[in-house]
Amino acid sequence: MTTFCIYLFLLSLTFPIFNLTSSSSESDSLLLFKSSIEDSKNALSSWSNTSSNHLCNWTGIVCSTSLSVTSVNLQSLNLSGDISSYICDLPNLSYLNLANNIFNQPIPLHLSQCSSLQSLNLSNNLIWGTIPSQISQFGSLSVLDLSGNHIEGNIPDTLGSLKNLQVLNFGNNLLSGDVPSVFGNLTKLEVLDLSLNPYLVSEIPKDIGELGNLKQLFLQRSSFQGEIPESMKGLHSLTHLDFSENNLTGVVPQSLVISFENLVSFDVSQNKLFGPFPNRICKGKGLIFLSLHTNNFTGVIPNSTGECKFLERFQVQNNGFSGDFPVVLWSLPNIKLIRGENNRFTGQIPESISEASFLEQVQLDNNHFDGEIPQGLGFVKSLYRFSASINQFYGEIPPNFCDSPVMSIVNLSHNSLSGKIPELKKCRKLVSLSLADNSLTGEIPSSLAELPVLTYLDLSDNNLTGSIPQGLQNLKLALFNVSFNQLSGKVPYSLISGLPASFLEGNLGLCGPGLPNSCSDDDNPRNRAATGLTTLTCALISLAFVAGTSLVAGGFILYRRSCKRNSEVAVWRSVFFYPLRITEHDLVVGMNEKSSIGNGVFGNVYVVSLPSGDLVSVKKLVKFGNQSSKSLKVEVKTLAKIRHKNVVKILGFCHSNESVFLIYEFLHGGSLGDLICSQNFQLYWGIRLKIAIGVAQGLAYLHKDYVPHLVHRNVKSKNILLDVNFEPKLTHFALDRIVGEAAFQSTLDSDEAASSCYIAPEYGYNKKPTEQLDVYSFGVVLLELVCGRQAEQTDSSDSSLDIVKWVRRKVNITNGVHQVLDTRISHTCHQQMIGALDIALRCTSVVPEKRPSMVEVVRSLQSLESMTCVANLQGPNDEPSIQV
Repeated sequence: MTTFCIYLFLLSLTFPIFNLTSSSSESDSLLLFKSSIEDSKNALSSWSNTSSNHLCNWTGIVCSTSLSVTSVNLQSLNLSGDISSYICDLPNLSYLNLANNIFNQPIPLHLSQCSSLQSLNLSNNLIWGTIPSQISQFGSLSVLDLSGNHIEGNIPDTLGSLKNLQVLNFGNNLLSGDVPSVFGNLTKLEVLDLSLNPYLVSEIPKDIGELGNLKQLFLQRSSFQGEIPESMKGLHSLTHLDFSENNLTGVVPQSLVISFENLVSFDVSQNKLFGPFPNRICKGKGLIFLSLHTNNFTGVIPNSTGECKFLERFQVQNNGFSGDFPVVLWSLPNIKLIRGENNRFTGQIPESISEASFLEQVQLDNNHFDGEIPQGLGFVKSLYRFSASINQFYGEIPPNFCDSPVMSIVNLSHNSLSGKIPELKKCRKLVSLSLADNSLTGEIPSSLAELPVLTYLDLSDNNLTGSIPQGLQNLKLALFNVSFNQLSGKVPYSLISGLPASFLEGNLGLCGPGLPNSCSDDDNPRNRAATGLTTLTCALISLAFVAGTSLVAGGFILYRRSCKRNSEVAVWRSVFFYPLRITEHDLVVGMNEKSSIGNGVFGNVYVVSLPSGDLVSVKKLVKFGNQSSKSLKVEVKTLAKIRHKNVVKILGFCHSNESVFLIYEFLHGGSLGDLICSQNFQLYWGIRLKIAIGVAQGLAYLHKDYVPHLVHRNVKSKNILLDVNFEPKLTHFALDRIVGEAAFQSTLDSDEAASSCYIAPEYGYNKKPTEQLDVYSFGVVLLELVCGRQAEQTDSSDSSLDIVKWVRRKVNITNGVHQVLDTRISHTCHQQMIGALDIALRCTSVVPEKRPSMVEVVRSLQSLESMTCVANLQGPNDEPSIQV
């Protein structure tokens, strides 16, 4: 007995020693793993063997109670280099997360050696190549996330060997071909994501319906086709289903919907589905998101939809639904969004809408609604958009209809409303107000001039009387249409200049410059301006002389200082993402007047030859902001991760305390802007459409597919480069991330570019970067391609007029659609060009919310590409309809 006690005592002494030995071994393995990683942010600085720093305190490390490593989480640390197998020397490692980094390599199959690994997350890196058949070696994994990479090729049959998987995420990659029937074996699967793989041209595998434990199924935007399998009714545990933006056909099986008792989100929008509304969709009563929009559904929507007590978003627009719109939907306690435009709905909006205290957006355009606008609408303080044009509403507009403090867009045009326009003083955020084509009477309320961000005002085709409020000239109105009323008096000059004359016609009592009725000469602003012209001219000549003398003297001083500075050796630091084999000195020497190919708002662009003979493009940025060297590296590396055929590669950068040199790949075709400006601009329409599609794809990638999502913010034809095959690539993107937001805005505002026609009108009052700004700029580029005209061009008839105003004036005044098409393009392609023109006009809508997303633009342009250029079958006077 005594001997046994002594043995236990000795064993207790050796256990801590064993623990320390084990910890030491694991720390060595982690340090070996770290040695193959490039850590630009020094995020793993705590990974070091010191007596006071136990490995369980290292960044991203989690240990068990026995001080053995069980989890390594290095997400979003800007790591690159190699993912080595040393990590598998950790015997109890069950969780490895390397997501949101810059690892650039094939799928690291050697991680299958991690004997205890259950969760592997490599999402949002630069992982490339195919999924090898050896993927079956990861048979012990329960979570495998490879989303947001560049993985291509087919899904192998061996995937079915991963029988322990609970989460499988291949979303946002480049997978292609048919999806094999391998999922029936994955009976433990709870999450399956194959979304955003546009080359997966496949039917939905029927064996997915055998996954009784599946809770989330994401197949959106992956080109799936065929019908929704009846076998899906086996997904009894499903909570989230997203089949949107595919090519699915047929009906939604009723048996499938009935089986979804736990459904929270159901999205089958933007397919080719038809048939009735899926009845009993609210059987489980937990539905929050329901989207059937942009299909071919018909019939009525049953009142049982009101059983969805938790419903927040209801989208059935762009279908063939008819019958009374369910009244119960208007008073659901959590409803935020109701969209039913472009159907054949009837019925009225009830006063009970006031109970929808979270309602934010209502769109009912182009239906058969009638009745009066309810006063209850004014009690919904969260409402920011109410659009119900092209219906049969009648009666007076309630005086409180715009009482929501966040109301931004109101469209009640093309109805039968009567009475006066209420005073609008409370909706200070109103951007767009359209009451056109009604029977409104009385005067235009002067309170409209007190709405600081009002940009779009359409009161045309009514019975309004009186004069136009003078205060409206103080607003930055991108559109002001009061045509065909009974207005009289003097039109403020600033409302005439730059706007189509058609927006004032039909008011015989109006007078002003350019109108049929001229006001007195004394009131003419141009004459008043001419009175002081001589004095002003003399003053300008004097100022020019003084300024010129000062510039010469100042320029001489600056030149001397510049020479002195250039003689000093600057401290340069560089980061190359590709083996350029060039020094900072070579770059500086190579950037001279001869190698300069242009200048922009943020600096000059040069072409520099590498020792290999290859050329690179270098943009020299003055370092405007207060970016530290560390943060600068992080931002440029983020942009350098971008991999898309329509976005220029960033090859590296050099920076000193004064300048930043961004090194891009060089494209021999030059810029699209230079090509359009040239006298021999003779591109075929097919090439122009190819350029437009490529640019749109690049922007859609930056907006949606790349993580983090980016806004270009400087889209123009000069920043679109072409290779020898006319494949376009976006350049000079997201410069705000490099120079800093404050410096970016101040540079634009201080430059003539602040008024550039590429910049959307709302930028004047809202400097926030949005995708809609890029969409507007792209629309301008598309107009350039369609019209064969520079974005801003001076000619004898129109003076200096940007292309958006020029096109709208031609289309609005003369309905001259064919007049804006480039005459150098064959008439056989005019049908495609008109389609592109319509897309461009929608992109350049003055109301940001009316602009399509770049994903939608890509689809629309690609649909044009599928059309062939045919002879124009219309007569010379048969102008097609274009929505302006």
